[in-house]
Amino acid sequence: MTKRSFRFALALTAVLLGGAWTRLAHAQEPFFKGKTIHIVVGFSAGGGYDLYARAIARHMGRHIPGNPTIVVENMAGAASMISANHVYKVAKPDGLTIGHFIGGLFLQQVLGRQGIEFDARKFEYLGVPIKDTYCIGLTKASGITSLESWLAAKAPVKIGGTAPGSATDDIPAVLQAALGLPLQVVSGYKGTAEIRLAADSGEVAGFSTGWESFKSTWRKSLETGDAFIAVQAVAKPHPELPKVPLAINYAKTEEAKKLIQVGAHDPGILARPFVLPPGTPKDRVQVLRKAFMDIFNDPEFLVEAKKTNLDIGPLSGEEIAKTVENLFKLEAPVIERLKKILLPK
Repeated sequence: MTKRSFRFALALTAVLLGGAWTRLAHAQEPFFKGKTIHIVVGFSAGGGYDLYARAIARHMGRHIPGNPTIVVENMAGAASMISANHVYKVAKPDGLTIGHFIGGLFLQQVLGRQGIEFDARKFEYLGVPIKDTYCIGLTKASGITSLESWLAAKAPVKIGGTAPGSATDDIPAVLQAALGLPLQVVSGYKGTAEIRLAADSGEVAGFSTGWESFKSTWRKSLETGDAFIAVQAVAKPHPELPKVPLAINYAKTEEAKKLIQVGAHDPGILARPFVLPPGTPKDRVQVLRKAFMDIFNDPEFLVEAKKTNLDIGPLSGEEIAKTVENLFKLEAPVIERLKKILLPK
């Protein structure tokens, strides 16, 4: 095939695909027109998950044929497991319900956690807005000044949590097991908004979540020096946190490094999934996947994201589905070790 004929073939393919998409969009317009889509968020209002969902809800409707209204509902409880079970079992698979909960629950399913009533492999994935840079932030009042001083602390540092399956609980548990980090997770808060208040009042010393949430929801305390980021649980430092130590660099054994990789690094990719119930018609899945990804090129959305300090670095639904499948291929010894660390006692 000559270069000229190859370019012609590419152009023809683009035209055909464009035509197919236009027909699909027109076919779905009557369904979505005048309807309301509900984004069910598994945490309370004011936290990072809620902020991302509300920003997306304000702009996504413009990219869906028929321009439906999109509203956010908060369904907090059990580290968002209640909302995940609801989207899987109760919500109608008609394209009018989107779930947004902690992706750490997918690993919890692999480990066999009781109470999980979904199969992560059967959700329809729209994508994620950002890969989370998991960190632990502490208050100045905690008395801890660095990761080194924390490792040397004689008393456990109290960390606020929501429930197993959330980064608030799982990341500290993994670092405690891998590094011997002295800490105690005080679980049961409804979301990071409540934990943040508890930290500011001295009830706990800090908490774990993504830097993407920290900088938008705990910004004042970080700027005044009343709080700081003690450690990052990622493979490479976030560009905005070049001097904050990486947990994996303090791991002394290969087993410890493996635990941090599987239990902290990998879940960051899946941390903020937007999903549809199983059985949602494939044509509506396509429309909503495209609309979701189109948001991140929307100038109005990007302006809002910048104003509210929401980092943007989306991954598609197809990419997330593949990552979920890989979770179910973990080696048995790793699964058994993680069960002891992460499953509720």
